[in-house]
Amino acid sequence: MTDSGAAAPGAGVSRVQEYYRLVDADDVPGLIALFTEDAVYRRPGYEPMRGHDGLRAFYSGERVIKSGRHTVTTVVADGDRIAVNGTFEGVLKDGREVSLEFADFFVLDGEHRFTRRDTYFFAPLV
Repeated sequence: MTDSGAAAPGAGVSRVQEYYRLVDADDVPGLIALFTEDAVYRRPGYEPMRGHDGLRAFYSGERVIKSGRHTVTTVVADGDRIAVNGTFEGVLKDGREVSLEFADFFVLDGEHRFTRRDTYFFAPLV
């Protein structure tokens, strides 16, 4: 393994931790900068968000969350892929409080920017 390969998981994990800090701070420009121009974000209940414009539209208006805090409990890194499990507590734009578990899966490029993110929520559907 090369030095750059050994450093990649740590740098990727730091980038993912930075994402949650920025999203909780409602720093839309900062969090969008973590993604590549052609990134795809898939989330239940939404069409896939594509590129910076799609992400900006989601985080600046379409997202139903008004405010809240993510708590990451597990991070697993394997090369350019990082899996996260955690909880979110916050308030929706309609005033309802929400508390839930989530799982996120990130794919990073060589510069540790997100090329893909998939989010899943633990909620009864069937």
